[in-house]
Amino acid sequence: MRAPKSFRLHIGIFGQRNTGKSSMLNALTHQEVSIVSDIAGTTTDPVEKPMELLPLGPVLFIDTAGIDDTGLLGEKRVARTRAVLDRTDLAVMVSNFEIWGTFEVELMSEFKKRDLPFVVVFNKTDLYPENLTITQSLDSVRVNYVFTQAISGKGIDELRQLLLQTAPADFINRPAILSDLVGPDEAAVLVVPIDKEAPRGRLILPQVQSIRDLLDHNSFCMVTRESGLRELLSRFNKPPKLVVTDSQAFLKVAADTPPEIPLTSFSILFARFQGDLPEMVRGAMAIEQLRPGDRVLIAEACTHHPIEEDIGTVKIPHWLNQYVGGELRFSHTRGHDFPENINDYKLIIHCGACMWNRREMLTRIMKAKQAGVPLTNYGLTIAYSLGIFQRALEPFPAALKIFNEKTNSSR
Repeated sequence: MRAPKSFRLHIGIFGQRNTGKSSMLNALTHQEVSIVSDIAGTTTDPVEKPMELLPLGPVLFIDTAGIDDTGLLGEKRVARTRAVLDRTDLAVMVSNFEIWGTFEVELMSEFKKRDLPFVVVFNKTDLYPENLTITQSLDSVRVNYVFTQAISGKGIDELRQLLLQTAPADFINRPAILSDLVGPDEAAVLVVPIDKEAPRGRLILPQVQSIRDLLDHNSFCMVTRESGLRELLSRFNKPPKLVVTDSQAFLKVAADTPPEIPLTSFSILFARFQGDLPEMVRGAMAIEQLRPGDRVLIAEACTHHPIEEDIGTVKIPHWLNQYVGGELRFSHTRGHDFPENINDYKLIIHCGACMWNRREMLTRIMKAKQAGVPLTNYGLTIAYSLGIFQRALEPFPAALKIFNEKTNSSR
């Protein structure tokens, strides 16, 4: 089975038109992934290619349109290319010694502003020999670079090695989803409702990833529907270390789980795994300031067609309207679309982003914070609006401390 995108290191390939970005991707993957042409601007939309880059593991290469494109259509291409920066874990800037200039310097500045690791590739070195002034300047600021001829494959092995060396440490040492909360030789119970939104014949990605995380760290894992939880817990001689539920079943599961057993949801686990749990806790507490008529943005990473009882378009708006005591004004986005101007919203509620890499989720959190708009996620929103927020945070002492401090300060 292929690794999901969320587990792949996203490597974005950027640069001016006709520098050989597509040839670079084809050489790295040993496949004809992108169309190669002498005509500048051949690549229009970002092209993705998943592969294994050993010993690093699963990666996703993203070939982008030339970020110097012009005209109305060119501006749209550039906008899509810049959006790729939001989900890039490691950037590759392709250039040559003939065109190197202000554009490349500004792009490197953008990488640094985003704290985004990057490497510089000087391509077509058979046509454009090394310029010592440029390379010495890069050496002085400790920028890694490599010389290649993508068409012939020269320098590609060196580029692969440089990518391995530059990969962010937090990808290589990825944090646990929940195994650190359970421990080896201890048990967790996962509550998986089977309803209209459950995919036929399989589990959803956060559930699968949670099971695998427990198995990888020598923990025991029991899976049940919400209707069987009470009976299952009665059979334990030693209580489980943690109960995890789908957020939509929070009330039923909270009622059937003894208070001494820690309880949370898959979505809250992913607020920590894919995002910034403390920041999202602060975001959830902004629900208290919502008033009827306020605008709320609900952002869904997946592009599935919503069903009759969809959590993002139906259930969360219903629960929040009940909590606020009136009608809020909801807007919805899906996929990588995200409003340029988010200042008009009082709150942003995001899904768990299980299909994304962590970089894109953190980028959205950063944008919201810069705009002064609180951002939280589905599970935290549901727990808060249903009155079980404190209990859902008990497995996370740092997040619970934030809740207690803000609660006490508002009294």
